[in-house]
Amino acid sequence: MRVLVIGGGAREHALCLALHNDASVDTVICAPGNQGIAAVAELRSVDPLDPEAVANLAIETQADLVVIGPESPLVAGVVDAVQHTGIACFGPTKAAAQLEGSKAFAKEIMAAADVPTAASRVCIDARQAAAALDEFGPPYVVKDDAIAAGKGVVVTLDRDVALAHAATCTRVVIEEYLDGPEVSLFAITDGTTVVPLLPAQDFKRAADDDQGPNTGGMGAYAPLPWSPPDLTDDVMRDVLQPTVDEMRRRGTPFTGLLYAGLALTSKGTKVVEFNARFGDPETQVVLALLETPIAALLNAAATGTLAAHPPLKWRDGFAVTVVIAAAGYPASPRTGDVIDGLDDVPRPAYVLHSGTSTDATGSVIAAGGRVLSVTAVGDTLDAARAATYAGVEKITLDGGHFRTDIALRAVRGEIKL
Repeated sequence: MRVLVIGGGAREHALCLALHNDASVDTVICAPGNQGIAAVAELRSVDPLDPEAVANLAIETQADLVVIGPESPLVAGVVDAVQHTGIACFGPTKAAAQLEGSKAFAKEIMAAADVPTAASRVCIDARQAAAALDEFGPPYVVKDDAIAAGKGVVVTLDRDVALAHAATCTRVVIEEYLDGPEVSLFAITDGTTVVPLLPAQDFKRAADDDQGPNTGGMGAYAPLPWSPPDLTDDVMRDVLQPTVDEMRRRGTPFTGLLYAGLALTSKGTKVVEFNARFGDPETQVVLALLETPIAALLNAAATGTLAAHPPLKWRDGFAVTVVIAAAGYPASPRTGDVIDGLDDVPRPAYVLHSGTSTDATGSVIAAGGRVLSVTAVGDTLDAARAATYAGVEKITLDGGHFRTDIALRAVRGEIKL
């Protein structure tokens, strides 16, 4: 099988690595890719937001399967264009991708499917926003209705900050605050059958102890030693299957990866948000633990044959990933700084590239906000965490920063439900 992956971050590096290690895959191509992905895939140039260009590249590379990594190409309709060529494509169509592209649409679907979520209001002006903030009270939760690379959400006790964020958006969803720990649960679907992956937890805030601004994610771990044993079954029954069924009922079947961001609240599990693709950085830890070859799984979802796919197999142990971010991230990431120590990272840790490139001398440099994801698997969560940070400490990046507390509370047994 020849597989074309669209994107160029650590999520795509993780996907390309899993495909590279899959015996059924002859060739992995990634467009546009990055410096690290070049070690496991052929790199090609393409504008990921140009559906026709991606479709033409799929034909040119004789791809048997196209896998779309980021959300923006999905919302732009890349899957539709690739499917039009007759090539299988993993990901939802433009219409179905509105589950992530519009928070308001997602709320509409959840209401129709009776999926538990926070009460909310859709606001288009300052008067409506102020009224919604007063209705729900602090902490205030304000979400840009459009996709915003994981940084369109503000949670604050300051009403003025909440109003200011709402004013920067054309349309916002303001909702009640959900208490309790958050969990990410991915599911593969062909529009009818739904297959859950492992629950994971990511860390959105830039600094330790969940301080600082929201980011695209500063680290993750899986599985969750503290989660209820029936969590996945309950979310499948109450969230994932009903959502997929509702999308199919509307004539816009959702295929690909359905990502449910969940809050385990004092009043039960509720959906915080849906994403329409593999999450970053959760993908780095979930795929690190997946023993089932990935190509046939993604192809089954893309071709409507998921019901016939064998049950998934997972390796024992835990996985942890820690993101190293560039100076100034997330507000104004600085690029061009040289990265050293990549060859010194000790096993079992390994490095997945995100925002990297090379300079005129061939040195690897920072070329984005989230620069690297250092990942490791261990027999225990503590061992996986220790191995990951042993790798992080070998890497130097001027002004670079990372959280030191990824998975720490779980290791200490401090997360209580």
